[in-house]
This record gives sequence, C-alpha cells and structure tokens, in this order.
Amino acid sequence: MSISDRVIAIIADQAVLEPSDVSPDSTLEDLGIDSLGLVESIFAIEEEFDISIPFNANEPTQSDFDISNVAAIIAGIEKLVSEKA
Repeated sequence: MSISDRVIAIIADQAVLEPSDVSPDSTLEDLGIDSLGLVESIFAIEEEFDISIPFNANEPTQSDFDISNVAAIIAGIEKLVSEKA
C-alpha cells in the first residue's frame, strides 16, 4: 500500500468515511474533521510511519507542516518518510 493510500485510509477513518470519499483536493474541513480530529489524525500518521510531524496543535497555522488539503498532507508525509530513510 502506498504512502498516499495509507494516509487517505487514516484520514477517512478519522472522518468516518470510505477512502474513496477522500480526494486529494479535500480539505479536512470538507471531510468534517475538526481540530481534535486533526490532532488524532496526526498522531495516527506518526505512529503508522514512525515519524515526527512538525505540527503544533496549539498554533496549527504556525506549523511547518501544510495541512491545507489531503494532497499537501500526503506530500508532507512523503517528504518526512524520505528524509528518515
């Protein structure tokens, strides 16, 4: 399963949706994921990939991690995974 598929599966699970309902253009807001859901998604992704995401839950807009949409999240995860390798 690709990084993209795994991230989408985690986000879909958090949004109580099917992975097919999550598109790269979807924002977390579109998917009904609130700030708590975002934090839970970040934790789940960190565990899945054994990475640390530079994300501050108290200041999400100040983070070095782009959460503007699903594609941006996937790109960020792919970068972190490749840096770890």
